[in-house]
Amino acid sequence: MTVPTMANRLAAELIGTFWLVLGGCGAAVFAADPAGDFSAGIGYTGVALAFGLAAMTAVYAFGGVSGGHFNPAVTLGAAISGRLEGSAVVAYWLAQVIGAALAGLTIVLIGDGRPNWTATGNMAANGYEANSPFYYSLTAVLIAETVLSVVFVLVFLRVTDQRTLTGFAALMIGLTYTVVYLVAIPISNGSVNPARSTGVAFFNGAGAPGQLWAFWLAPLVGAVLAGWIYLALFGRRDAEADTRSR
Repeated sequence: MTVPTMANRLAAELIGTFWLVLGGCGAAVFAADPAGDFSAGIGYTGVALAFGLAAMTAVYAFGGVSGGHFNPAVTLGAAISGRLEGSAVVAYWLAQVIGAALAGLTIVLIGDGRPNWTATGNMAANGYEANSPFYYSLTAVLIAETVLSVVFVLVFLRVTDQRTLTGFAALMIGLTYTVVYLVAIPISNGSVNPARSTGVAFFNGAGAPGQLWAFWLAPLVGAVLAGWIYLALFGRRDAEADTRSR
């Protein structure tokens, strides 16, 4: 099997993150409540499922090349647990953010084709207090995003561990992502992924860019905790890119 180059891995992360954000945020923008009166649409449950399915298919398609992170929190957790070389972290983050921003731009370009549609306040951006779907406080959002990030990153690391890997790794990742979003959407619109938050925040405006820090801080803190928990429970593997685990 040919070992993927760094260029291959970064391209996979960019494309996979693009698909994750387009699939999840696109469903939230265009399909959650298309009539604007709750008379039709997939609702929160459908959006959570869209994020989960997008994550699952992206991992199936590109996980064997890059490790299938598509999320700076997962990348950090992988590095801490010895699953990714530390020198690759920033490059992975850049590829993920670029992919997410391209997805955000694509959503805007599509949305502009609808009369009277505006991206401002309509990009499924994350937020707290006035920008939370149900006005959850900053403290509540930070707790939720941190705890859910711990769970998601820990599950990701475990199911992609070569010592216990099964063919259902991508399915488990997608299902976990779905459950995370079922919990998080009413609280913060669901992040657990700084790239997903960044990719739509600046198109959304309406205070989202100013609150973006919270959706980097909480998932990354959660990733650090997940990496430490993984090491405590399962030990450290030799540092390597997690590129053969699918």
